Amino acid sequence: MNAQTTPSSPGPGRAAEVACEVVELLEVLWDRGRDAAPVAPVSASQLRVLYSLERERGINLRTLGEMLGSSPPSVSRLCDRLEALGFVRRTPSPVSRRELMLDLTGSGAAYLSELRLQREEVLRSVIESMSPESRTALRDGLGAFRDAVERGALIPGTHRVDRADRADRTA
Repeated sequence: MNAQTTPSSPGPGRAAEVACEVVELLEVLWDRGRDAAPVAPVSASQLRVLYSLERERGINLRTLGEMLGSSPPSVSRLCDRLEALGFVRRTPSPVSRRELMLDLTGSGAAYLSELRLQREEVLRSVIESMSPESRTALRDGLGAFRDAVERGALIPGTHRVDRADRADRTA
């Protein structure tokens, strides 16, 4: 047994298996939160666009495509749908007449805020059923996981989110 594994702590392989199971459960819970939002739910791809535009205001389609790992026509169609919902606004670039800048509208920001609230309520109801010790362990474990991801920059196309920004979004 190595120094990082004790009889009561799983090795990285087992921890990864449990994390995968939790992610699958979160997807189910996320859908419940998304279905409860007041506006028709957007697709997972559209949601990624909204999150990206929330983080990176005033970007162009090419940059958004690079962040998402998608082709320009796909990104353009996603933005067309989101613009039709009133969640995204395209404006001419002050630098180039050929470029359009993308911004999240007030409605788009309100949708994300409401979605987060709905999802938080679903999570809160589950977490409330846990013992205080389990809640503390969950908080500490998820904090360590977040820190490891941020240190390793394991998610291509995303930018590190400052804790102050995260607090603003979840407050």
